[in-house]
Amino acid sequence: MSVLTPADAGTGAVAEGGHGRLYWLLADCANVVRRGMTHYRRRPVNIAWQLGFPILSVLLYGYVFGSAMRVPGGGDYLDFLMPGMFVMSMAFGFVNTATLVVHDSTKGVIDRFRSMPMASSAVVAGRGMTDLLVACAELAIMMLTGLAMGWRPEGGWGFLGAFGLLLWLRFALIWLGVWLGLLVPNPEAAGGLFAVAFPLTMISSIFVAPQLMPDWLGRLAAWNPLSSTAAATRDLFGTPVAGADDWIGGHALLMAWVWPAVLTAVFLPLAVRRFQRLGR
Repeated sequence: MSVLTPADAGTGAVAEGGHGRLYWLLADCANVVRRGMTHYRRRPVNIAWQLGFPILSVLLYGYVFGSAMRVPGGGDYLDFLMPGMFVMSMAFGFVNTATLVVHDSTKGVIDRFRSMPMASSAVVAGRGMTDLLVACAELAIMMLTGLAMGWRPEGGWGFLGAFGLLLWLRFALIWLGVWLGLLVPNPEAAGGLFAVAFPLTMISSIFVAPQLMPDWLGRLAAWNPLSSTAAATRDLFGTPVAGADDWIGGHALLMAWVWPAVLTAVFLPLAVRRFQRLGR
């Protein structure tokens, strides 16, 4: 009977009970997810803020600014706004990820994980799965808020496809948040990442169609990855908007899959590598 040791963790050795490397990778990931969800349960203020902010945002932009906004080709601004608000919530999520990671890093939790016979990828993946579960709750609450305000999306496969695209974007940005959380020195610095997230969301099609912006700014907004997801989800929810006659606008659904894939391919390896190199 063999026992898994730190030296065996990355070799695929068979551990007690005949379990191999894949089993322990999934078990470690599940333990990290359980730890993350337990922290949310024990700190209700944190989850209340993270889930309450999207509600306040929908109410603010929908009721305060909605009457002054114009939609290309006509239509209700709430139908235009809601998919954009979902995208904004997914985009801001990377700041929350970075903040939680840097908290663990400064309190020595990351060092403890590294001292255990755990796969580095399991720690990073566990953080990602926790954030995806929270993202699902955020989307559900925002959708209920939108329905209460009169938003009526199409159902069926289009609705499920839009939900999947939003989680795909969040999945990609999780790795950016993990990587940044392992880079920044303290939680205060992580909070400053909102200075990056805010212009990223404003210079996009989340709140205003790019064709209503100045030409140079509209082109910049159209090539923002968030704009592709916003445009694709509007189509899938059954509220398409008359767009500009350019390539990026005509291939929003394609780019809504491509942009997150590129972000994942870049930042997931960077996050795992950064975790492995901590303390060296």
